[in-house]
Amino acid sequence: ARHKCGNQKSCPQNYFAFKIISGAANVVGPSICFEDLVLMSSVKNNIGRGLNIALVNGTTGKLLKTDAFDMYSG
Repeated sequence: ARHKCGNQKSCPQNYFAFKIISGAANVVGPSICFEDLVLMSSVKNNIGRGLNIALVNGTTGKLLKTDAFDMYSG
C-alpha cells in the first residue's frame, strides 16, 4: 500500500503525515511534503538557498506561508 508523502507506514489517526528532504549541493533540491501535498520543491519554484520553511496550522493542516532564509549571504 502507498502511504502519504511516500512514507514507509501510515500515521496514527489525528496525526499529519510529512516528509522533508534536504537538498544535495546544487544537484538535488530540497522538498517538503505534508499530507501528500508537496508544499515546497524546485518544481514549484518556491525553494531557496539556506533554510526552507513551511508554516502550517497545527490544527487544520492548512498551509499558511512558505519562505526561505539564505544562511550564506548574510
